[in-house]
Amino acid sequence: MAIEHTLVSIITPTYCSEKTIEQTIESVRNQTYPHWEMIIVDDGSTDQTRRLLREAAAADKRIRPIFLEGNHGAAVARNTALDLAQGRYVAFLDSDDCWKPKKLDEQLRFMEMHQYEFTFTGYELMSAGGNLLNKVISAPARVTYKRMLKNTIVGCLTVMIDREKTGSFHMPDLRARQDLATWLSLLKKGTVAYGLDETLAEYRISGKASLSGNKWKAAKKTWFVYRRVERLPLWLSCWYFCNYAANAVIKRFISI
Repeated sequence: MAIEHTLVSIITPTYCSEKTIEQTIESVRNQTYPHWEMIIVDDGSTDQTRRLLREAAAADKRIRPIFLEGNHGAAVARNTALDLAQGRYVAFLDSDDCWKPKKLDEQLRFMEMHQYEFTFTGYELMSAGGNLLNKVISAPARVTYKRMLKNTIVGCLTVMIDREKTGSFHMPDLRARQDLATWLSLLKKGTVAYGLDETLAEYRISGKASLSGNKWKAAKKTWFVYRRVERLPLWLSCWYFCNYAANAVIKRFISI
């Protein structure tokens, strides 16, 4: 398969993101790799997001907006996009994050070169206003199921998956941390996530919806994944949670 003709489906859920969605879309349109489709599932926005999506789709036919009635959560939005995705490869990008111009190009070549089925990259932190904060989250060379339980270092905005190798998948219907539960589900089968240690994305750390911006809620949802989704014993959940908490502090407060 020639890499220059490989279609990548970009999965983007959105809800009331009028302040950031244009910047997110522009970062995709600026990709040096041109063969992509961006499926943006609007989860019942009540601001100007839907108008902006229609305008973006009119300007670039690779952008496919889908409008849901009511608000169902990011998992439903992402699964709707996954069901419609036509690409062998799927990549994830939330509606307030951005990609560097060579993100798709370099990551796809990395996957093709090594025949990897699940990869992620490093990313940079930015403020609500889009200012880079000189903090980089590096990508370790490989992440297994057990390592993911200890350190949720895989940023959803950097993930790319080859569905021809993994098979089709969906995210569990959780209001938060559905991405973590999905990665664990794939890794539990023996898949390894391989890191491309290049800074190829930008993660907005403030201005997020409360579910992802509130660290206490995120911690509680991570515990929920350990106990209710993965069904780990209490003692083992405590062990992994302590590692998760320590790594989260390091990731957020130490400049790399």
